[in-house]
Amino acid sequence: MKARHIPNIISVCRILLVYPVISSMLEERFDWALTLFVIAGLSDALDGFLAKHFHWQSRLGSYIDPLADKLLLVCSYVVLSFMGLIPFWLMATVVLRDVVIFTGAVLYYFLLRPFDGQPLLISKLNTLLQLFLVFIVLLHHGFLPLPPIILASLTAVVFLTTMVSGAMYVYVWGSSYYRETRALGMRND
Repeated sequence: MKARHIPNIISVCRILLVYPVISSMLEERFDWALTLFVIAGLSDALDGFLAKHFHWQSRLGSYIDPLADKLLLVCSYVVLSFMGLIPFWLMATVVLRDVVIFTGAVLYYFLLRPFDGQPLLISKLNTLLQLFLVFIVLLHHGFLPLPPIILASLTAVVFLTTMVSGAMYVYVWGSSYYRETRALGMRND
């Protein structure tokens, strides 16, 4: 093992943390779920810092890091919705957005080429808010009951940013696909 592999190992460990986080939720051990969820979040920050600071980025890391994040997030939303702790419609929106983005990326890849875009700012904000909502729900049920207005407001903001983020990806990738196929068509004429 070389030092440059450390960020990928941390990402794999974060993937392995998904099961205990979800199990803790299902057992209504929200204190443990929150603790493990925070550890997963800190590990994400650590592997990102190490990869960027020491230039240990890798192609594998570019796949497993977001995979680890999405697994934790989507599984958390599904389980919390199943338990009735977040609305089903919010979970469905979060999952549908990710399915649309993944499907769009795959189609773009097979129809044209890999998409070389960076995550949109709204998408980064949306992911942060989605994570924060899980944190708040676990905090609310594990340690500190919060006023319902906080949960309701955050739920509404997460829904809004999820919708806008998904729509922006469809717009950006759709526009890019249209421009590139049109340019290719003009070159072939």
